[in-house]
Amino acid sequence: MPATGRHQRGITLPQPAQPNLLAVVADLGATVAPGPLLAELGQAIRALTAGTDTRLLGLPPGDLTVTVGVGPRLVRTAGASLPGAADLPRFSRERIAPRARGGDLLIQICASDALLLPVVAAALLDQAGDRVRERWRQSARRGANVSVGEGLTAPRNPLGFIDGIVGPHTTAEQQRDLWLAGPPAVAGGTLAVLRRMELDLPRFAALSVAEQEAVFGRHRASGVPLSGGTAASGPELGAKTPDGRYLVPADSHARRAHATVVGVGLMLRRSYSTDQPAPGLLFISFQNDLRTFTATLTHMDTSDALLRFTTTTASATFLILPGFDRRHPLGSKLFG
Repeated sequence: MPATGRHQRGITLPQPAQPNLLAVVADLGATVAPGPLLAELGQAIRALTAGTDTRLLGLPPGDLTVTVGVGPRLVRTAGASLPGAADLPRFSRERIAPRARGGDLLIQICASDALLLPVVAAALLDQAGDRVRERWRQSARRGANVSVGEGLTAPRNPLGFIDGIVGPHTTAEQQRDLWLAGPPAVAGGTLAVLRRMELDLPRFAALSVAEQEAVFGRHRASGVPLSGGTAASGPELGAKTPDGRYLVPADSHARRAHATVVGVGLMLRRSYSTDQPAPGLLFISFQNDLRTFTATLTHMDTSDALLRFTTTTASATFLILPGFDRRHPLGSKLFG
């Protein structure tokens, strides 16, 4: 699909998101100027998504999208107070090798045709040449989409539950919680967090369905909160049983990660299943304030039942650059 516009593709468009993703995280050489490199990558992305780049090897681009972000080190060279200049703090339940933490450049490639992902990655890394050095990459896929009402769909995660029901889905919600409004150099962009997690699938599968549902705070089959209603309507956190217990348990994921409970905005969340290097999940969230993610995970860290089944093995945050076109190259608003 066309690569140009106010926002980069691969965040809210297409809808629903394509089933296959490849995330490549890399570093720039110490003396490499990010502006010219990003402009070149933007030109290559336009050609790849239009199907005119011979490095596609004749594969039709279809719904291919490429989304580019820059890490905190590069953002700080443009302005220490800019959104995206802060690194992620460390959290519990992490086992992250040094090269799997942070990074200067994110290239997120999504498509319905999985064959495109390594081909497009190879073309873009060829374009960058020795100016970048790859840190890590992760291939992942989304489960089949399930209707959750109000015209929304969401996929199941590897634990069998519908994932990403709550989010900034309306235009008003996205303007409030997703897109950066300023400064002008970043307006139209957003902030991304990537977390790769191993999942203890055997231990979770050993729980009864009722115990699994208590971990999430939702019914596994439908996504409906344990407090009732519909999947899209969200949990009624004050609802209790006759003997005074919360219908949505106090340590359930639906309660501990609830934006109102934490006191933050909404995240646009995408979760993908992985099987290499271990069975797990690639979690990606987009938000216009990094605190939306950090405060949520800090709140979860204390007692979220879901975290007992996760170990994070890679972590990074990036400023997803504003959209671009021929007159305004990728990254030109930030790096000139």
